[in-house]
Amino acid sequence: MFAQDLLKPLADRLRPHSLERYIGQQHLLSPGKPLYHAILKGRLHSMILWGPPGTGKTTLAQIIARHSEAELMPISAVLAGVKEIREAVAQAKYLQTSQQRRTVLFVDEVHRFNKSQQDAFLPHVEDGTVYFIGATTENPSFALNNALLSRARVYVLNALTENDLLSVIDNALNDSEVGLSHQVEIPAAIRKQFAHAADGDARRLLNLIELAAELALAQQQHVITEELAAAILTSSNKRFDKQGEEFYNQISALHKSVRGSAPDAALYWLCRMLDAGCDQAYLARRIVRMASEDIGNADPRGLQLALNAWEAQQKLGSPEGELALAQAVVYLACAPKSNAVYNAYNQAMQAAKHYGSLEVPLHLRNAPTTLMKNLDYGKTYRYAHDEPEAYAAGENYLPEPLSGTRFYCPVERGLEIKINAKLKHLRELDNDYRNKMPNKL
Repeated sequence: MFAQDLLKPLADRLRPHSLERYIGQQHLLSPGKPLYHAILKGRLHSMILWGPPGTGKTTLAQIIARHSEAELMPISAVLAGVKEIREAVAQAKYLQTSQQRRTVLFVDEVHRFNKSQQDAFLPHVEDGTVYFIGATTENPSFALNNALLSRARVYVLNALTENDLLSVIDNALNDSEVGLSHQVEIPAAIRKQFAHAADGDARRLLNLIELAAELALAQQQHVITEELAAAILTSSNKRFDKQGEEFYNQISALHKSVRGSAPDAALYWLCRMLDAGCDQAYLARRIVRMASEDIGNADPRGLQLALNAWEAQQKLGSPEGELALAQAVVYLACAPKSNAVYNAYNQAMQAAKHYGSLEVPLHLRNAPTTLMKNLDYGKTYRYAHDEPEAYAAGENYLPEPLSGTRFYCPVERGLEIKINAKLKHLRELDNDYRNKMPNKL
């Protein structure tokens, strides 16, 4: 058994079997925390463990089952289906009736199961046949059924800190049975390099350490040098899934930093996404959106600059085009802010949907034929350029049910200060025109 254990990856060999050796997640597993005491006392309950890769979800499920003296039945949602779920439930019922033994059904990557597969758990969780523990890297609010969520507590596992990861390295180097004790040494500065490269993921860290140790021993070295570490830590290892939770968290942070006029934060989040390999065309599109949504007519140059940055990115590619995106992000973050156009668009769209196909007022219709003229198309239309200030005061351009509705309300920032003053003046002209109308009749 000892020889077989040594054939397993280092990350699997060093998996802790007790809470005392478990590293990280102190917000859940320190004395005084409900989950910590539930595990110590063997009080089982169904739960969802949500967190990034390598944060100890599988290990925690194993520890929970062991402390509860329950049978652990692991299922991978990547490989299993309803058939495997039924087989696991049947085995759990057998253990329950024949041995009075509880079963923890652990489902890794549970978000990969579709609705019907997730529903298959519900009656067996409800009647206590199994205690369900699901592990996921995706936001349970979007990835899991409400029915399943209502029957399980959600625990959020955080990425491991640098100190956590340094402790993982210590364990790997000091374990004389299944670790790397007496095989290699790693200087303190290089340990920090490995911890940084792991980016909160203990599994990734141990895989990197194991690879470095194998390379060093193959070269008959017993110390991980700077050169060897550099050869291992060549690629970016930042946590960034192309369409998952972390992706949307970071684009949200970028957008909110621009909206909040925080250029340094906006630039940081842009660089985080670029460093992790985000599609630059996607970033360019989102930056254009920010220019319209949050700057708008307070500074119309923002939209033009964002479009120019997009064009530069398309023509230059990486890394030259990245600087244009950075320029646009910084400019937008520093520009005066207005969401008046954004709000006006949403309200106008809501009105268009709510009121349906309102007729175009007769005076706004073109009359290219005699029939149309006879039907009064365009009859009372006033040509604005022939009016004082090129403005037909008192004219209505909306369908009758919407007459007088205001969607666009400029803010007192940037160019919209002048726009607001102009519209206020035009409204005064409208009022003067309407006040004079009775005297003309």
